[in-house]
Amino acid sequence: QVQLVESGGGLVQAGGSLRLSCAASGRAFAYYAMGWFRQAPGKDREFVAAIDGSGGFTYDSDSVKGRVTISRDNAQNTVYLQMNSLKPEDTAVYYCAAKRGPVLHNNNFYLYTDYDYFGQGTQVTVSS
Repeated sequence: QVQLVESGGGLVQAGGSLRLSCAASGRAFAYYAMGWFRQAPGKDREFVAAIDGSGGFTYDSDSVKGRVTISRDNAQNTVYLQMNSLKPEDTAVYYCAAKRGPVLHNNNFYLYTDYDYFGQGTQVTVSS
């Protein structure tokens, strides 16, 4: 069982930056690939970024490419999402997710159904 707790959300002006954190409980954090998703009101949950267990491979969605960096600190059981050049359309609840198995392959990490655990989410609001 893995419990995930996100933090770092808030209100920011367009063009600003935020760093989201997700602290994981439990053992063997490096065994889990991690992802970030977001969900805006009235929309489906959307893939943002993913990182493998070692932190050596990362993937970003086209909608955030070049503006976000996903990283992890396995010693601290934490995954991060650094977001820069934020836009009003980035406004959403951001969720951290954990997927059993450290490897990202066969494109099996873009859907929230690919993941086994989710946090409660943290609100990000970008004002224009």
